[in-house]
Amino acid sequence: MDGGTGRRRGRVIVIGAGVGGLAAAADLARRGAEVLVLERAAAAGGKMRQLRGVDAGPTVFTMRWIFEGLFADAGERIEDALDLVEADILARHAWRQGGRLDLFADIARSAEAIGDFAGAAEARGYLEFCARSADIHRTLVGSFIAAERPSPLDLVNRVGWGRLDALWRTTPWRTLWGALGQHFHEPRLRQLFGRYATYTGCSPFLAPATLMLVAHVEQDGVWLVRGGMVRVAQALQGLAERQGARFRFGAHVAEVLVENGRAAGVRLADGECLAAEAVVFNGDVAALARGMLGDGARGAAPDTPDAARSLSAVTWCAHVPTSGFPLAHHNVFFAEDYAEEFDAVFRRRAICAAPTVYVCAQDRGTGEVHEGAAERLLLLINAPPDGDRRDLAPDLPELAERTLALLRACGLELALPADSATPTTPTGFDALFPASGGALYGRAGHGATGTFARPGGASRLPGLVCAGGSVHPGPGIPMAAMSGRLAAARVVEDLAGGIRRSIALPAPA
Repeated sequence: MDGGTGRRRGRVIVIGAGVGGLAAAADLARRGAEVLVLERAAAAGGKMRQLRGVDAGPTVFTMRWIFEGLFADAGERIEDALDLVEADILARHAWRQGGRLDLFADIARSAEAIGDFAGAAEARGYLEFCARSADIHRTLVGSFIAAERPSPLDLVNRVGWGRLDALWRTTPWRTLWGALGQHFHEPRLRQLFGRYATYTGCSPFLAPATLMLVAHVEQDGVWLVRGGMVRVAQALQGLAERQGARFRFGAHVAEVLVENGRAAGVRLADGECLAAEAVVFNGDVAALARGMLGDGARGAAPDTPDAARSLSAVTWCAHVPTSGFPLAHHNVFFAEDYAEEFDAVFRRRAICAAPTVYVCAQDRGTGEVHEGAAERLLLLINAPPDGDRRDLAPDLPELAERTLALLRACGLELALPADSATPTTPTGFDALFPASGGALYGRAGHGATGTFARPGGASRLPGLVCAGGSVHPGPGIPMAAMSGRLAAARVVEDLAGGIRRSIALPAPA
């Protein structure tokens, strides 16, 4: 590569066409690399996949600015590639012990709803919480999210020694659950906002209060994607191809080849060897550490101890009618004892008797659902990430009944017949994403320094760079895309020099 003069020089192989790999491929091809993306599945997307026409992975599209920047840098507009509908209702919440509450894109409207739900004091607490969330986001978006993984000292330097008060206000030494108690006395509201920890696969009782920034991310905009989240993967693949990247599907990479102490290409499962000047690995980094890509790459990244894995899930993709509850696009149904749910998953490695149920009603918000008509649903409950040691398939009938019982108690009636509902367990997720145990978010960022335990994109093997939700800046569609952009910047710098390892942020509104 030549840093952008237009001359092509050097092949880069990207292993995995998840969001991180797709973003890296688009940026690398735009910068002049000969990019080849190898994906063992039949289509791009990684965790963004569909079963029976139902999105079976991520369902929330936020931090649109990351994708706008990716397209704009290639001279394109995201609006020409995706049909996005900004959500009015962020999520609808219901509790088994009673109560229903919507959060809205408009903060004032949410505060009014919270006041009606729990009183004026709680509404004031919500407004203070929103301000605190925005402050944390301002402090960390450029210094952490959009830059290569820092050490604690690096983070202080990036934020600036003159702004230590801002870094102090991120309160990483407090748990999210504890910090929420400063704003909310109503237990149901602490449940609602404590759920933000699960967006990164964590327990709100162990994750740092820094995750309050998720509230600001949602208030900055949640979009529904017409056609489903797989359209995002298709749009990113198209962008990469228009920049010159090539894709091979059904290509299972068995080994990262190493020559003279540097990644030099890959060997496919059928024996074919492909040379490259650099390799981007868009998979769970534990697969490298556990030798799943050969002994040469075994020491390239740290292993993720089983006990440090993030949440897994049991999901059902269904096409069934519903009744009794006015579903929004995103819905969350709670039982009473939230602490028990995470104690079960992370300590006892089990699923509690009444798990929280997330329901994505994928036909709501972008079209009309007629009463009694079948609609596309994703149901999800949290589960321990032990899919490589224990198969929950025999427990599925009981788990389904416990899930449906909580929904019924909240007023929602539906069925999960075998002929119209497809389950996925942690074992199924582990098969799709090797070495993860079914963990959907890489390493859990528990504790004040848990975020720093997540590896960065730069591996210990020269020429091998990592991307995806298991590396910095973390899980989720936008964060994985950012990791891909950071990986591409690292490759360009390593091979050609002259590009800083951070991504430009949009100008403040």
